[in-house]
Amino acid sequence: MNITPPLHSDDLLTWLNYWGQVHVTGIDLGLERVIPVAEKLKVTRPTAKVITVAGTNGKGSTTTTIAAILQQAGYKVGLYQSPHIYHFNERVKISGKEADDQTLIDAFVQVDQARRECGLSLSFFEATTLAAFQIFEQQQCDVWVLEVGLGGRLDVVNVIEPDLAVITNIGLDHVDWLGDTIEKIAFEKAGIIRKNIPVVFAGQQTLPQAIQDKAEQEQAPLYVVNRDYFYTEHDDAMWTFASPATTLKLPRGHLALENLSTAVAAVLLSGLNVSDQAIQRGVATAHIAGRFEVRKIQAKTVIFDAGHNPHGVEFLLKQLQRFLQCNKQYTNIVAVFSMLADKDIDAVVELLKSVISEWKIAELDVPRAAKIEQIQTALQGTQTQQFKRVAEAFQNALEQVQSHQLILVCGSFHTLEAVWEYIDHVNE
Repeated sequence: MNITPPLHSDDLLTWLNYWGQVHVTGIDLGLERVIPVAEKLKVTRPTAKVITVAGTNGKGSTTTTIAAILQQAGYKVGLYQSPHIYHFNERVKISGKEADDQTLIDAFVQVDQARRECGLSLSFFEATTLAAFQIFEQQQCDVWVLEVGLGGRLDVVNVIEPDLAVITNIGLDHVDWLGDTIEKIAFEKAGIIRKNIPVVFAGQQTLPQAIQDKAEQEQAPLYVVNRDYFYTEHDDAMWTFASPATTLKLPRGHLALENLSTAVAAVLLSGLNVSDQAIQRGVATAHIAGRFEVRKIQAKTVIFDAGHNPHGVEFLLKQLQRFLQCNKQYTNIVAVFSMLADKDIDAVVELLKSVISEWKIAELDVPRAAKIEQIQTALQGTQTQQFKRVAEAFQNALEQVQSHQLILVCGSFHTLEAVWEYIDHVNE
């Protein structure tokens, strides 16, 4: 497909639309096309320290916390994450600040030139990820913290040679792409492991054989939660991280302990010079939109959570239980809910049914959206109200809920995005 690049455009959206059209499919796993372009850009072996994080859930919180700690330690940190919730710029941060439009556009021009010289097409995700690497290289970041988008072995992030690999957990998600068993998915995630580098595995389940085998094959020292490091919650204010080498008392922070502890383990194994104080400050300040994010909107309590598969929702329910124990005035939860068609809607709904009293549903305005009939079928037997748009469902929830009720916006990043857009529009 020969599409003219918008070389002289200073409009980020124009470039993002361009990258959405260059390649025939949105998801095309494999590194054959990406590696030559990455090598042309000279980003495959950065002089910076590289920490790569894969896993089914928790990657965003873990990478955010690693970056926050390293920033507190004085390092210039390039943080790459996906997907974004509202603005594309969220995906590329340098020392906590989102890349501006012009920086992204300049990188897109360079990526496009490189891929044309190689005679190759790139998917949206491949092109935008390479642009992030180009920015980190040009900005001379000390550390790159990279979140894997899908799987690990064949994901574009894996063109970079990491110095430390983190696998947050393994759950059944993206089964059409990664396989339909935990071991098959673990094999894909284990693809980020390299020779002799430390590997953190933070999954609550038994260590998958595929990860054990890959670590042994690469002679990569493997550090496993509840075996090589531990974490204990004391109260709402403090928790303890412990390993044979150290014990740290740390503030509770804003994110789930499972992910905070993974980040601390990774930092301690990174070989970087990081004080206990930097770890404490990083843990205390790390936050990320849409990960059990509690906000007051028009005097109503709203929780935003981007969990979109059974494992993520189980995690959400644990955090919700803890929140309700501390906030006993809430006895009723109203959900603003929608999902993508390729997710396990039945399993997600089954988990949430026990805590949600009323559902306000709508179809997402994206190509992979689940049809309203599919959502309605999964919710059979519940109190459900249907709307044309997610924004309308949220507006209705704000108008209807009473002081003993809270609103839970969940099911997909896209559900959260639709609500953010509504809130921004109302506040204009």
